[in-house]
Amino acid sequence: MDPRLNPYAPGAGTPPPEFAGREALIERVGIALDRIRSGRPDKSMLMVGLRGVGKTVLLNHIRLDAERRGIVTVTVEASERKSLPALIAPPLRQALLKLDRIKGAGDKAKRALRGLGSLISKAKLTYNDIEFGLDLGTEEGLADTGDLDSDLSELLKAVGEAAQERKTAVAFFIDELQYVEEAQLSSVISAVHQCAQAQLPVTLVGAGLPQLVGQTGEAKSYAERLFEFPEVGPLDDEAAAAAIEVPARKLGVTFQREAIRQILKDTRAYPYFLQEWGKHAWNTADHPPITRDHVRVARQQAVAELDASFFRVRFDRLRPAEKRYLRAMATLGPGPHRSGDIAAELQVKVQAVAPARASLIAKGMVYSPSHGDTAFTVPLFDQFLKRVMPAA
Repeated sequence: MDPRLNPYAPGAGTPPPEFAGREALIERVGIALDRIRSGRPDKSMLMVGLRGVGKTVLLNHIRLDAERRGIVTVTVEASERKSLPALIAPPLRQALLKLDRIKGAGDKAKRALRGLGSLISKAKLTYNDIEFGLDLGTEEGLADTGDLDSDLSELLKAVGEAAQERKTAVAFFIDELQYVEEAQLSSVISAVHQCAQAQLPVTLVGAGLPQLVGQTGEAKSYAERLFEFPEVGPLDDEAAAAAIEVPARKLGVTFQREAIRQILKDTRAYPYFLQEWGKHAWNTADHPPITRDHVRVARQQAVAELDASFFRVRFDRLRPAEKRYLRAMATLGPGPHRSGDIAAELQVKVQAVAPARASLIAKGMVYSPSHGDTAFTVPLFDQFLKRVMPAA
């Protein structure tokens, strides 16, 4: 069939043609945002899940919906290599300028802008990756102590006052939140907490890998009372089938029932993989309906493409000891696995592999679903490791 008409959209953060199975979560976050904007208390939201479940897509969808409803947003993608102050300064400046342009605005947005200038000027002494070139001025006594905990809290309260003056809210959307260093994460949690205590319309909607739940608890003991942690997992069978069938049906193409069952089995209903299988099944078929035989051919093509990109870019970041650790996990199966079992597979003591495990957690390759357990953060990665490292 014509690849120019192929409706499927595998990609990092690319919206799927059919947004299936996430309606309840989208509505829950929307309710929280509306409550906070109107001065009613509600928790911030941190969505957690493995790679490929569509967390970034969800975050962007919720953000765009919030913007359509008049909520001012600050969008950040956390990084292992950059500090949070360096990442947050440019989009926060844009948000404050937007608040300042709202009709009938007073001077609170300008005060918050100067507070941002104060925080940047002090943070440059601590974080050498801040390259913010604009002179925003400073506000004496606001976010100018050089202590990120105190300064970020005071700045976000000033942001909340500006939003309150304009009868709106400011929502920070932070993706890959697990990469924020613990002390900086602690400062963010403290700032959001103080805004909540003051009933100011500032909130955080974040997304990250499953270890984010434990990281927030380590950073601040009260995090579990400040945030909800909705888990984003694979789609149920009905939603997964809709994600595949509905986009094709709009173009007059159908799937045989056996083909859909095979796709769900191969992909385990993970949204990213569904898009890959749908794309290749479409390109494989000469004409509708798309059959199970088409899907079997498409599986080979999808796996080859995933091996060359989605899996490979993660694998190539690893040191030899980390690769051996993951290969031992793959030998044991999809997981999770006890640390002792992994060490036994490697024929070493548990203490000998602890550094590799810690490094893999920091890189976002594995997480600990419970004490002493280790699991992959990337679905189907165990199968990739067996293909790329056939000898354990």
